[in-house]
Amino acid sequence: MAKQLLGKEVTAALNERIKGDVEKLKAKGVIPMLGIVRVGERPDDLSYERGAVKRCETLGVSYEKFLLPENVSQDELMETIRTVNKREDIHGVLIFRPLPGHLDEKEVIRALDPEKDVDGITDGSMVGVFTSTAQGFPPCTPQACMEILDHYGIDCTGKKAVVIGRSLVVGKPAAMMLLKKNATVTICHTRTKDMPSVVKEADIVIVAAGRAGVVDDTYLSPGQIVIDVGINVNEEGKLCGDVDYEKAEPVVEAITPVPGGVGSVTTSVLIGHVVEAAMRKCK
Repeated sequence: MAKQLLGKEVTAALNERIKGDVEKLKAKGVIPMLGIVRVGERPDDLSYERGAVKRCETLGVSYEKFLLPENVSQDELMETIRTVNKREDIHGVLIFRPLPGHLDEKEVIRALDPEKDVDGITDGSMVGVFTSTAQGFPPCTPQACMEILDHYGIDCTGKKAVVIGRSLVVGKPAAMMLLKKNATVTICHTRTKDMPSVVKEADIVIVAAGRAGVVDDTYLSPGQIVIDVGINVNEEGKLCGDVDYEKAEPVVEAITPVPGGVGSVTTSVLIGHVVEAAMRKCK
């Protein structure tokens, strides 16, 4: 039976660290604040927003919402971005995406100050990830993967790591973060030939394929650590990952469940970025 890498244990440790940093900031008269920019009322945006707000309240972080109608003009949205950039009391900004089709999302992202980009969406943040510098912030999901590896004492040095997926949201930044941890990294994608044989050779597997249950026991080998980033809804209406858990669990050494794995850590990473942004400003 594989060990479950539970997100709640990682989140608890992260939250204690964040609370300590918040207390240090408050001692200096600084209250970290998250600015939330939301256009329209997509159900998944509302769900994530509720989680972020609740985590802010739990950890002593302030927040302010900038709520815009779905038919907002590009000029009005850009003015909101300029506002949150200028506000000295707002340390981090979360912009919900995708934006409605009539808006130029790339222009919005380019306009956001990378120093406040706590969700890792700007080019400046990507530069920070790829150059291992403290510019902007890495995307929250791949950092949540790294937090899980760190919490459970999984040393990546010299290990073979495979990342399934090459998006800028998870795959590519996760690969860069594993490189920083001295792993030897391979990125697999839809054009990879004989992917199961490539994945079988890995010590650590991060799966961000975007398809429910695509990775099963034919991809996996004993002793592997598997981090499942996927969040899907199966035919029974239940949440599931990109890994077929029932087939993978008897084979591998350790695995994150879905739900209860990476997703539960991501919100704390986001709020941690807000606090870190405030601390950087205080230096």
